Amino acid sequence: MGLTRLRKQRNPDEFPTTQLFLLAVVRLAEPIALTSIFPYAWAFIKRLQIGNPEDASFYAGLLISSFSLAEAMMGMYWGGLSDRIGRKPVLLLGCVGTMLSMVLVGCASNIWVAVAGRVLGGLLNGNIGVIQTMVGELVTKPEHEPKAYSVMPFVWSIGTIIGPAIGGTFADPHESFPHLFPTGSLFEKLPYLLPNLICAGMLFVSILLGYFLLEETHPDMQPRVSLPDDTFLSENTPLIETSDALKRPAVDIRDENYGTMRARNGNKLKGWPAKSLGKRPAFSIFSKRIMAVIISLSIFTYHSMTFDHLLPIFFEDDHVPLSALGAHFSPFYSPGGLGLSLQAVGMVMAIQGMIALFMQAVVFPLMAERVGVYRLFMMITIFHPITYLIVPFLLYVPQALLYPAIYFVLGVRNFFSILLYPLLLILIKEATPSSSVLGKVNGFAASAGAACRMIAPPVAGYLYAMGKKMDCTAIAWYGSAFVAIIGAIQCFSVQRDRSRETDGESGQKQSSSYGYDESTDEE
Repeated sequence: MGLTRLRKQRNPDEFPTTQLFLLAVVRLAEPIALTSIFPYAWAFIKRLQIGNPEDASFYAGLLISSFSLAEAMMGMYWGGLSDRIGRKPVLLLGCVGTMLSMVLVGCASNIWVAVAGRVLGGLLNGNIGVIQTMVGELVTKPEHEPKAYSVMPFVWSIGTIIGPAIGGTFADPHESFPHLFPTGSLFEKLPYLLPNLICAGMLFVSILLGYFLLEETHPDMQPRVSLPDDTFLSENTPLIETSDALKRPAVDIRDENYGTMRARNGNKLKGWPAKSLGKRPAFSIFSKRIMAVIISLSIFTYHSMTFDHLLPIFFEDDHVPLSALGAHFSPFYSPGGLGLSLQAVGMVMAIQGMIALFMQAVVFPLMAERVGVYRLFMMITIFHPITYLIVPFLLYVPQALLYPAIYFVLGVRNFFSILLYPLLLILIKEATPSSSVLGKVNGFAASAGAACRMIAPPVAGYLYAMGKKMDCTAIAWYGSAFVAIIGAIQCFSVQRDRSRETDGESGQKQSSSYGYDESTDEE
């Protein structure tokens, strides 16, 4: 048997631009597919005539959340499976599941088929946790983390531009483009098939690109080829070479340190005994530190999802003239919404995505570098409730200033939500005691987040429907603000990584995902 080594030697000190770009391309189609339903979900439910028309927002929430329900049930399973069989096959399977889901929803003629399609997509989709794991394995230098962890939210923001634009533009094409889709055509009978077919086509392209170009990131499942003939060999040379063997003489298996994990500066990682080859300590993914961060992620996911669900409903709901509102100015008097068209809602949500891109590409890296991950996390979480408290007052804005006011509100919202998500991803990676459980931890986080995304739409939709009957649709927004306040209190339980800050000052930082920290295990 000849020596083997990694097919490609990637310098761990360099930023993994190429692989992150390929991962982003594969990732892009999914947010497009998932957000394309937002502009027309309410109209879709009203067309199906489910229950009382006034409760359409509640049923739309159930339709959207059914995907997250199934995803929450399977998130940890897919994360654990990726630890065993690799990240890439699980990622591609998730894309296939989402593609099938889109086709089934587009062909739905009743609520049960639509829900079945969403559930199928959720059951097969573990991509959120897997992608977070792949980013964590690609990035090994802490100073690269803010930039790297902003890539996938940046891609999600691009998807939130394209997805709602596709959903809002191509939903019910017979109504919008009667000369292209005449009476009696397939798209008149299935008015929401076209946007789903477009998204499914994008997913198919991403599957092909991922299959042929994306590399496996699992450290134990890298492709290998033979070493060059001039590599130094001896009877004590191991069959599988250790890290950086081409840069150093072949190792000696008689060395007492052979087989131990090492940091990149040559020192053994904390907590791993010198002669523990084949034995690794058991790690708990339910430590206090991990659970605190995941609870923060869950709370944020809940109130962020309520915003995404309520916004198009609030935009499309019947508008009460400002003259009628003036005599009843009160934070608890807010009948209806803004009365925008479906196409206008799609474009507003697309512009929201552009605002999110700016926040992700420009604002986040600067603030993370200057303020610091932990301090920025605390600041954003504490002031996040402001986002939801200002939305209902759009009803009192004059028509001439309505769109500038909408974009101001969206700017405030994206400043908080777009900055907070990558901060939480970095904190999860820091809290993970070993790369051997990174997939499971991220799968657990994905399941927790999916569970909150499942609960958020129907609860927010119910509050909106109840508020509409009381002429106080603002109650739904105030409910989201209340949850955000709980998150502002809970964030103080998230522990600060003092060792990371100390190492950062000495220039010897190491990612906690690649070493075992005894203090973490004690928690």
